[in-house]
Amino acid sequence: MSTRTGIEWTDATWNPVTGCTPVSSGCDNCYAATLANRLLRTAYLARSPAMDSDITRADPFAVRIWPERLAQPERWREPRMIFVNSMSDLFHAHVPRDFARRIFATMLQADWHTYQVLTARG
Repeated sequence: MSTRTGIEWTDATWNPVTGCTPVSSGCDNCYAATLANRLLRTAYLARSPAMDSDITRADPFAVRIWPERLAQPERWREPRMIFVNSMSDLFHAHVPRDFARRIFATMLQADWHTYQVLTARG
């Protein structure tokens, strides 16, 4: 989560899910994968992946869920434009449906914000 971001079209990022897998050539220069493999590697590898296997355990950009981050938007009292899962794709097959529902429930609860949910899985 970041209340400051270098992304010019949003005010904050909220990442209750991290990780993804490439689906097209548009994923070739993914900044989230670069960050996961460089700066965030240790933190991400300390968390079990959503789909546990030898391969995903060793991959810092495998999908991981962060339940402790779910309530973050509720603590931000001033309205913000929030980029949801800037470090993943909420509609990835490895994101548990119940967890995705909890993310949407948080967005409904903290409805003073505007949420941006992007996907590569259209």
